[in-house]
Amino acid sequence: MSSEDLFDGLPPPAAATAPAGGGAGAASLLQPPPPPPPPSLAQATAPKPALKSSLKRSKPSPSSDATPSSTPAPAAAAPESHVPEKRLRFRTTVDASETQVIEAMQKIASHIGNASKFSKASKLALQLIEAGSVKPGTIGHFFAILEAAMSSPGVCNEPSVRADYHKLFDAAQGVTELLNQEQKNRFNIWVLHAVVANDLFTDDSFVFSKAVGKIKDAISALPVATVDDDNDEAAALAAASKTDVATDNEAGHGVPAAASDSVVDDGAHAVALEPEEESSDPFGLDGLLEHRPKKTSGRAREKAVAALNRKTVEEEAKRVLKSQREALLKCLEIAARRYRIPWTQTAIDILAKQAYDDAARFTRRQRDAIAKLWNSIKEQQIRRKQGKSVSGKLDVNAFEYLQEKYSREKMSIRHSVGGGGDRRATQWLGLGRACV
Repeated sequence: MSSEDLFDGLPPPAAATAPAGGGAGAASLLQPPPPPPPPSLAQATAPKPALKSSLKRSKPSPSSDATPSSTPAPAAAAPESHVPEKRLRFRTTVDASETQVIEAMQKIASHIGNASKFSKASKLALQLIEAGSVKPGTIGHFFAILEAAMSSPGVCNEPSVRADYHKLFDAAQGVTELLNQEQKNRFNIWVLHAVVANDLFTDDSFVFSKAVGKIKDAISALPVATVDDDNDEAAALAAASKTDVATDNEAGHGVPAAASDSVVDDGAHAVALEPEEESSDPFGLDGLLEHRPKKTSGRAREKAVAALNRKTVEEEAKRVLKSQREALLKCLEIAARRYRIPWTQTAIDILAKQAYDDAARFTRRQRDAIAKLWNSIKEQQIRRKQGKSVSGKLDVNAFEYLQEKYSREKMSIRHSVGGGGDRRATQWLGLGRACV
């Protein structure tokens, strides 16, 4: 008999140990499940594949900085990882009151006139513009900064401060709507000195041509000079010469002082004699009669004030026009000094020709200066066209070189230049009639 039939007919072990009363099913349910089989050696040694998300490093939290990375963090510190991190931020603007801004502008105005301190002071003024501190309440103090900077207009074209002047007045053009008409007129003249004139020193042909165009437009907008303008200029020159003579003769100013002392003594004597001569109105009735024509005196005062205001406006207009002409003449002189650079010659030729044609818009002395400038440029044009210059080398620009080259070439009707045709390039360039 085989060993497989030893337990045939016997009940299972659970049924044998279960109590009576039909509780075999319940006992089998309450019995714990059998333990899992032990893993094999290969399964125990093989590591589980790591997820990519677990390889990413998380941002360190304050709790992880205090606890070493080798020891796990306690469960109580887990909610702190969700707290938003605090970041350090720096303020780039300063909320200053209007009084503080005015004090800063006054301090800048006291230093910006010094050429050695201009660079630093101009940068502070630029910061005020960028911060929006130039407002209707502070525009007067900011204009004082610009006025102090232009106390000597010739300084703005010096190489050491040329770029700083350009930046300051270029940025100041954004706040010109806050200026009144008189301030705008003066600011436009300062722009000619600090921006347009400095653009003539550039190495960029586009910027140079743009500055030349502004000068041309400003010359065209000038009114024609009158005889009064020439007379005022002559009077100003005569007064300046007298001032120079008086400065040279400072050693002999003691005699006029003695004369002035005698005049003072005579005046004191006249005042001393006045009480003896006051006998025409012993009862003081003239003082009562003076108050009768009130309306007449009020109208006369209004007319005098109106005439004074009109005279002030006319003098201001003359002063602005004089300063504008001087600034434009300065720009012409700067442009003429750059005529030795080949790429500037064409633009300067056009500018000098227009200034010479519109010389009637300048005064007599300025007309003479423009005529000399035009004659100098015209002489250099002739020398360049002849292939001569001061250095003895060929000094012509690209346009004149090509103009001279193709004026001797022949152009075919059906072919390109130099095809052996019977038409010269002068007609092709629009420089003359065709010649056979």
